[in-house]
Amino acid sequence: MDKRYVSIWFKHLRTDWFALAQPELKDVPFVLRTPSHGRMVISALNEVASGKGLGIGTALADARAVVPDLEVADDKPELAGKLLHRLAEWCIRFTPSVAIDLPDGILMDVSGCTHLWGGEQAYLSDIISQLSARGYNVSVAMADTIGVVWGMARFGKGSLIVPTSEDIQALVKLPPEALRLEEEVVERLHKLGLHTIGQFIKMSSSSLRRRFGQHFVMRLQQALGHEMEMLQTVQPAEPYQERLPCLEPIVTATGIEIALQQLLEALCSRMQREQKGLRKGIVKAYRVDSKVEQVEIRTTRPSNHVGHLFKLFQAKISGIAPGLGIELFTLDAPRVEEHIPAQSKVWEGSGTFEDERLSELIDRLASKFSGKNIHRYLPDEHYWPERSFRPASSLNEKPGTIWCTDKQRPLHILATPEPIEVTAPIPDYPPMLFRYKGKLHEIVKADGPERIEQEWWIQQGQHRDYYQVEDETGHRYWLFRLGHYDDANFQWFVHGFFA
Repeated sequence: MDKRYVSIWFKHLRTDWFALAQPELKDVPFVLRTPSHGRMVISALNEVASGKGLGIGTALADARAVVPDLEVADDKPELAGKLLHRLAEWCIRFTPSVAIDLPDGILMDVSGCTHLWGGEQAYLSDIISQLSARGYNVSVAMADTIGVVWGMARFGKGSLIVPTSEDIQALVKLPPEALRLEEEVVERLHKLGLHTIGQFIKMSSSSLRRRFGQHFVMRLQQALGHEMEMLQTVQPAEPYQERLPCLEPIVTATGIEIALQQLLEALCSRMQREQKGLRKGIVKAYRVDSKVEQVEIRTTRPSNHVGHLFKLFQAKISGIAPGLGIELFTLDAPRVEEHIPAQSKVWEGSGTFEDERLSELIDRLASKFSGKNIHRYLPDEHYWPERSFRPASSLNEKPGTIWCTDKQRPLHILATPEPIEVTAPIPDYPPMLFRYKGKLHEIVKADGPERIEQEWWIQQGQHRDYYQVEDETGHRYWLFRLGHYDDANFQWFVHGFFA
């Protein structure tokens, strides 16, 4: 596919921003000032001030002498970068590849995008009209290379859409400044009588390099498309992404669900062809007021099942506030893994961890109660209770050993045993009463003790004597005494709860 680029030049970026906050500045001569060599000079100006003959670098005192009613404000050094970053994120609705072009522009790779607007002219017209509606005075051009499109946006005349493969014809008419050269080089070119690129474009590279340096040749080669130039996009484009521009702003949940269904069908169709499955998905909704709403899902296993993924997103649609309307939806899959269809194992895997219905159930529970509340554990080769199991890294992880079933263990074990107050009749007998979290429990049944020694190769300490007890309400607990009964510092703990 042939590359097509768009350059947006904000002619008065910073003063336009001031005018948005103070509309009265829009129709009066207005400049920004900054200190330079002990005096104040103009660092930015609006169109009205420019029309009165003022320019960047003019001393503020001289400007006031020429324009007595000049409005002045202090410049903000970081303002341009912040504004461009915000505008670049807004421009993602036109293409996923958007880059900042300091100090006053944005560059976009629009290859394969313009047909969604009905052609290149309609595409540029929509960009210009939307930015103008937001108060920005812009010049927008389209061409095959970044070098040509940058120069056309700033120095082009007439139509700023350069037809495919006609970059050279457009480039030769532009002045040397259109190549993004240093001021000294541009001045030298004009002094030599080289006022257009066409006057030196056919000179040999070695001659140009000796006279004007390597940077000059590189810029010329980039404009001609002989040297690759990459965009540093504000948001890296995801390899698995689907976009859905809307003809009219969407404001209803039904409209959002229809858009989501279409995005999932397109993405899942592609992943099925490539035997991929989604592990993490993000839906972004770009609103007409420039805000972006987004919801995110995760899956336990790779999935390209449209119905399952739709249900996960559907549970979160209420979190998308449409505001005045949504004009673009995107579906990103930043995490994708191999997914092999399991038709051959449908009977073998039924009711086991291989069953996809189990992973889909876990996904639905995780979307409702948060994935942090769902755990799977595997046995570990330790007999000290806290170390006898460990969290599984995934649903597919196989156990390295078997569960020890010769001793009964509680369904819920506390991560850290909690101290309790106990009344026991004589040494090594089970307790009669214990107080846990301020509540007194009378024990009616008990079994034990089961002595568990420390794993001396890991840590030193006292042994534990465990008891299974049942209180008067029928609740069952796993208690232990740390150390011997006649030790001076023995203590009782509750460590778990039986079903």
